[in-house]
Amino acid sequence: MSAVGDGESLAVMVFLAFVALSLLLCGLAAADLDDPEHFYAGGGAAFGPVGGGLAIAGDYISAATLLSTTGAVALDGADGILFACATVFSLFLMMRFLGEPLRRKGVFTLGDFLADRLGDPSVRRALGVASLVVLTPLLLVQLSTAGRIMAAMFGLPDGALTGCTVAAGALMVCYAAFGGMRGVGYVQILKVGVVLTALLLLAGVVLARYGWSPPALFDAAREHSGAGADYAWPGLHFGHSVAGRLDLIGFEATLLIGAACLPHITMRLHPVGDARTARRAVGWAVGPVALVCAGVVVAGLGACALLGRGPVRAADPGGATALLMVTGALDPVAGGTRHSMLFAIVACAVFATTLAAVAGITLAAASSLARDFGGRPAHGGRSAAGEIRRARLGIVLVGAVAVVVSAALGDHGRMTLIALSFTVAASVLAPVLLYALFLPGHSATGVRWTVYGTLPLVVLLLAGSPAVSGTPFAVFPGHDVRWFPLQTPGLITIPAGFLFGLVGRTHARSGAPRTSWPPVLNCRGRATS
Repeated sequence: MSAVGDGESLAVMVFLAFVALSLLLCGLAAADLDDPEHFYAGGGAAFGPVGGGLAIAGDYISAATLLSTTGAVALDGADGILFACATVFSLFLMMRFLGEPLRRKGVFTLGDFLADRLGDPSVRRALGVASLVVLTPLLLVQLSTAGRIMAAMFGLPDGALTGCTVAAGALMVCYAAFGGMRGVGYVQILKVGVVLTALLLLAGVVLARYGWSPPALFDAAREHSGAGADYAWPGLHFGHSVAGRLDLIGFEATLLIGAACLPHITMRLHPVGDARTARRAVGWAVGPVALVCAGVVVAGLGACALLGRGPVRAADPGGATALLMVTGALDPVAGGTRHSMLFAIVACAVFATTLAAVAGITLAAASSLARDFGGRPAHGGRSAAGEIRRARLGIVLVGAVAVVVSAALGDHGRMTLIALSFTVAASVLAPVLLYALFLPGHSATGVRWTVYGTLPLVVLLLAGSPAVSGTPFAVFPGHDVRWFPLQTPGLITIPAGFLFGLVGRTHARSGAPRTSWPPVLNCRGRATS
């Protein structure tokens, strides 16, 4: 059989095997999803420290981790390596400092946790709004990537992209609706094995080209980057101006803090059985992510060393195609990159990553709709069954809307959507969680001030930033209405989120009337004082 046939056949076989096995695992998990405890929390409670840690690692590894970080390393050298290190360190911080405090029986969403922690159910809606603002852009980016990778694997034309996106959306709905938290957890564990295998193989092939010497690989990448010594020092991505240096600091802070507070990640921490299990899960979560990020760094350096920055940037301004492009340089075959064996393996790993990620994000978004916006949460009997039906209906609705919007957007504004998610997570969810956990006397009013004060600020600053207009990777590259110099506004919005929380807390403690901003409804739909 020819190399072309081998590559195409392998892609089809790995793809079908992953889909079939993951659907089987979700079917097995669906056997006992008869109450909210099993549907929302079955994964973390059932897996123990090893499985729970691997499931968290699977949720944490996204398409941005694989594609965007590889591109950042290939194009920006030291900056990309810093981004990869921040990704690993963020997960370590979350597991080390939030893993135990976020444990709580009967808690399934951030709204549940804050309502229980503060003793005030009025915070559910505010946390639901913040969670959906974080999750929706991530879901759109992951789903669009899944459709493009599927089309690339099968060599389909651009006209088939919508069909591929619909197919990926249908699979994610099946995973989330029928498997629940446990089924999605099984898929995440399977994904970790696939991704680790593919990236370690790719990193090994790259290092073999340079005598298994990381310094030799880095020197070759710097030499072919065209950036000289700048490639080895931070600042190449944002520039060496004052605004560029501030942007780098803000982006690192946003990535470090925001990635630790993503709702679909924290959702897995609530049902962990005890403190010892939480501590043991740290290594099993952080270890695979560290290996994946190390493989991403090697692949990014290999892309720059073998292809150069120019071709990588020409293919995609953000370098998102670098991971797949390097497979063609390492395994050139007749018919193009997509026909190589190495491309088939890596593309299937990326597809598995995006598909599992969208299932986890969809489940978290639908859970927030059912729990935080669906009235009083159910605890048993017929009401519990009704809640699960609402959650599954929410999964279908979220999936359908995501497919339509993702197909319409395509890759348009991909980096802006990611920036929005991480900035809101760092600027809204981080202050809310940290104050609720570690600031005695924090109130629901402080939570609402943080959410409803910081969200408009994030949107306003992003709208006037280079992420929206005037740059090649912006939503509107042909227009320039920039008035805010930073691509990521975290340097402003993160302190603002903490400040809004303190102001709201002071407002509540001062004895001011509790007709707070905005008006709050109790479980019967009546305004509270």
